[in-house]
Amino acid sequence: MTEQQAALDARYGRTPRNRGRDRLVLVLGAIAVAIVLVAWVVWAGLDGSKPQIEATDLGHVVLDDERAVEVTWQLSVPAGNATACAVQALNEDHTIVGWKVVEIPASDQPLRTFTERIRTAQAANTGLISTCWLT
Repeated sequence: MTEQQAALDARYGRTPRNRGRDRLVLVLGAIAVAIVLVAWVVWAGLDGSKPQIEATDLGHVVLDDERAVEVTWQLSVPAGNATACAVQALNEDHTIVGWKVVEIPASDQPLRTFTERIRTAQAANTGLISTCWLT
């Protein structure tokens, strides 16, 4: 190596000492990424499987004479799990004008259909399932 090349290498940080430090930083970074990846796989993969709940809106009927809405939905939950669902009625501005929590007892059937009547504070134009959860 020429004297000029050695001067340029020293000027731009390409010395053997810097190469060793860069290699050490790269190896430590790869180890850190591997640890985080393994921790995530263990956390996500070994987390106990929880029953999956799925609620699907099937339709609604607005009962203007009673200021109410009948909402029909289908609930899919593993057999033997009690569930609760929040059913809501909305007006033209998408404001909630009626709300009801429906307790659903455990059953041996995983797929069931329900219809619930919700009284409203104002005239509603739709009704739907908001959310369901295990109880």
